[in-house]
Amino acid sequence: MRPIIFSKMDISHCNLFGYIEDLQELTVIERPVRRSLKTPEEIERLTVDEELSDIERAVYLLSSGQDIQGTSVVANLPVLMRQNPAETLRRVLPKIREVLHVAGVEMQLTAAVSFLTVLQEESVSIHTYSHSFLHIILQNLEHRDAGVSNAWLETLLAVIEALPKETVRHEILNPLVSKAQLSQTLQSRLVSCKIMGKVANKFEAHIIKREVLPLVKSLCQDVEYEVRTCMCRQLEHVAQGIGTELTKTVVLPELVELARDEGSRVRLAAFETLVNLLDMFDADDRSQTVLPLVKSFCEKSFKADESILVSLSFHLGKLCNGLYGIFTPEQHLWFLEFYKKLSTLGLQQENGHNDNQMYLQTLEQEKKYISVRKNCAYNFPAMIVFVDPKNFNLELYSIFFRLCHDPEVPVRYTMAISFFEVAKLLNSDVYTIHKELVTLLHDKSLEVLDALVGHLPEILELMTNGGENSGSESKLLSIPDLIPALTTAEQRAAASLKWRTHEKLLQKYACLPHIISSDQIYYRFLHRMLTIILTNNVLPVQKAAARTLCIYLRYNRKQEQRHEVIQKLIEQLGQGKSYWNRLRFLDTCEFIMELFSKSFFCKHFFLPVLELTHDPVANVRMKLCCLLPKVKSTLRIPTDKHLLQQLELCIRKLLCEEKDKDVLTIVKRTVLELDRMEISVDAFQKRFYENDLLDQEKERQEHLLLEMEQLEKKKQKNEGRSTSINDKMFEKKRRDSKTLSVLAKSMNLSVSGSSSGTSADKEEKKSKLVRSQSFSTQVLHPKYSNIDKCPNKSSATGHTSSVSGMGKSFMLSFSDDSFRTHSAGNSENAAFPSSSSLNLFNSADQKNNGNKESKSQKMSIKNRKSNS
Repeated sequence: MRPIIFSKMDISHCNLFGYIEDLQELTVIERPVRRSLKTPEEIERLTVDEELSDIERAVYLLSSGQDIQGTSVVANLPVLMRQNPAETLRRVLPKIREVLHVAGVEMQLTAAVSFLTVLQEESVSIHTYSHSFLHIILQNLEHRDAGVSNAWLETLLAVIEALPKETVRHEILNPLVSKAQLSQTLQSRLVSCKIMGKVANKFEAHIIKREVLPLVKSLCQDVEYEVRTCMCRQLEHVAQGIGTELTKTVVLPELVELARDEGSRVRLAAFETLVNLLDMFDADDRSQTVLPLVKSFCEKSFKADESILVSLSFHLGKLCNGLYGIFTPEQHLWFLEFYKKLSTLGLQQENGHNDNQMYLQTLEQEKKYISVRKNCAYNFPAMIVFVDPKNFNLELYSIFFRLCHDPEVPVRYTMAISFFEVAKLLNSDVYTIHKELVTLLHDKSLEVLDALVGHLPEILELMTNGGENSGSESKLLSIPDLIPALTTAEQRAAASLKWRTHEKLLQKYACLPHIISSDQIYYRFLHRMLTIILTNNVLPVQKAAARTLCIYLRYNRKQEQRHEVIQKLIEQLGQGKSYWNRLRFLDTCEFIMELFSKSFFCKHFFLPVLELTHDPVANVRMKLCCLLPKVKSTLRIPTDKHLLQQLELCIRKLLCEEKDKDVLTIVKRTVLELDRMEISVDAFQKRFYENDLLDQEKERQEHLLLEMEQLEKKKQKNEGRSTSINDKMFEKKRRDSKTLSVLAKSMNLSVSGSSSGTSADKEEKKSKLVRSQSFSTQVLHPKYSNIDKCPNKSSATGHTSSVSGMGKSFMLSFSDDSFRTHSAGNSENAAFPSSSSLNLFNSADQKNNGNKESKSQKMSIKNRKSNS
């Protein structure tokens, strides 16, 4: 058969005919629009005199207007009640009552909502409301339309809570006796069931026993399964109203009978009510009555409708923990196996093969099976409690693995949400599920990743520091898997269109300095954050990356890396070609002012920020002017007097040279704000007390990072020397522990500062060095605190003893956004070095320290020889 080939002329004719058909369709669509225009007679009928008051207009529209106008008046009823309640009740409400007899569904639904709004707004007293509105509600309660009837029922149930007992008894409960009879309609009996549940909590137990319970029993034995199901679900509210004793003697027998009902929906309702009432039954009732009944229901559930399995899987966790303590070992094992069977429902076929004729699953069945497995994932933390976390590996790990690898997204999504709860329950054994964490981080669905990210900082902290019994080796093994998974997750989020997930992920990644080492963050995450700021097009994502980058910079332990990042921020953002990058530089500076000390910002970013006053783009200058008050607040007098002069000079230039009207307006407003600002002085001032303490604490921690870096360099040198010594010298040094401990102390003093000065200065710098060791081992990466120790046992002992002695005096609790000090009292008495001590570790000082170190070593060796 030869293919049909169209020429260009044929195609053009086809397109032409297509355009003509489209035009014809447009004309057809346009005709009904013209016909729908109102005629002059219709407009006349819809026109209302403007001089009428609101009440008169409402009465007129309800009397002679159209349905849509009447519905508008009913919707406006709460407003009329607020403005003029007396006239509304006297003239408008009777008209509404008349109209509702013949009104359509829309007006009925609107009236039900308006009546409920009037009740909630308390426009009139409850006595007046019950006298005027209650009869209208009761009259429309049995409307032939189920939606309208349910709307009026919801309004009535809300009214019952507010009405006094006597009114409920005379107006609602007494007529209910006749409405609940078998001679009434099905809709009337269903309404009676729901009212029973609400009324049961309104009266005392003896009134309920005498007047309510006979109706309850009658409705539980109704011939229609819909009525029995509805009343069964209301038994929970009835039980709460009558108390434990009557529940045991009256409600429980009814539930037992309903649980054996021929209707599957009735049995399901009885099962759910039993689970919800477990706390009201004593141990004997639970073991002798409830447990056999529930077990029988579970055994028959696989032969029944799949919807029963959905409900059963949802309530199984609550059921198992509610009956915990009365299970025999066999029953405990049976329910555990039943849960395992539900968690794999729909994933495997019996006898290990697929028989398309016998086990062909419809789409509806597949959806229900997915819901069952999803409910199993939801109940997984409860099942861990049921089997005891100690038995997790033996009993539940295989199920946990399957649920995390389930082919359906809703199941994995639920596991991601509950992952944190599982990790908390496992405690010291949390490292056993790190592979599943990596799996969920690699998940193809971003919904799963978004669910996991919610508690990611807490999960990672538990993974890396979970439990005293978990060895450091097992915790460290999870890090090589986690870091690639975290980077892959971020890249997938960045490549998607779901920027909110990406933003959330970047915000949560701010916890990483508390989880992994500074070098790992620098090489795997820090530069990635800078790339996102430079290349991403979504502003919230850029800001999240900027803040996280500032936190990484705040806890970076190497001065060379910090300077490199600072330089890139200034050159690529602050001096970037795109004005968008320069705007992000100002955002980054705002985060730096929040996270770092004032001296740090003034040293590195103050002048680059002021350079943007000459920016050619007005938006950049405008944003800078809004930021200037915060910039000025970082200054201290007289230390930063020259920076203050530079700031004043830039403001004068903006006032004199600025041509953009919007920028000039903001400049003038900023000048007034700057004039009112007070600058903190180096001396102590009460009005800046809290801010100064916080800033001094930040500055002290920044100095400790510098000291810690020098300490690590010294340790690396000592490790290099120790490896070159032969075995005999190594054993000899181990025996001479006293001499080596003295040598370690002298080395510590030489690192902390120069040897010249008083003994008090030496002691202060020694304490600073010890605090830096504590900061190193407890704050930045506690997992690697054992790695940095020297191989020499005696010197390592000297270090660790000093660390343990001072460790309690300084600890940080790191969070996503910032840090807090646990020892606030110690911060007031701590030594805060001045900004000049930032130059403590220049090359000249290092040479002096090296010479003094060699001298101290020679002296210690001479002393040792003389002693020997």
